[in-house]
Amino acid sequence: MPEPLENLLAMLAGGRDNALLRFSLGNEYLKHGDALNAAEHLRRAVEHDPKYSAAWKLLGKALTAAEAWSEALAAYQQGIAVAEARGDKQAAKEMGVFARRIEKQLGLKSTD
Repeated sequence: MPEPLENLLAMLAGGRDNALLRFSLGNEYLKHGDALNAAEHLRRAVEHDPKYSAAWKLLGKALTAAEAWSEALAAYQQGIAVAEARGDKQAAKEMGVFARRIEKQLGLKSTD
């Protein structure tokens, strides 16, 4: 297991559970190609802080990597709402692009 991941998991095991730690864990798991573990930690991040637009965006990315299309779309849609409410136009725009790609993907899947 890579050292940054070990360190983050040790912090979590030590009782330091918060949105930033969960976001960091999700990011590390995603870097190492483990989309399912990444998504689990990112779900916890947005439970801790539902207004954490970067966590919503990364959750959408992890779910997309896991090919959980409808869940990814829902994460991006929630993230867009959060980002717009916070005035984070760039994050909302990026998530909008990703959401449209998934909508297209779902459209293609339904006609196969």
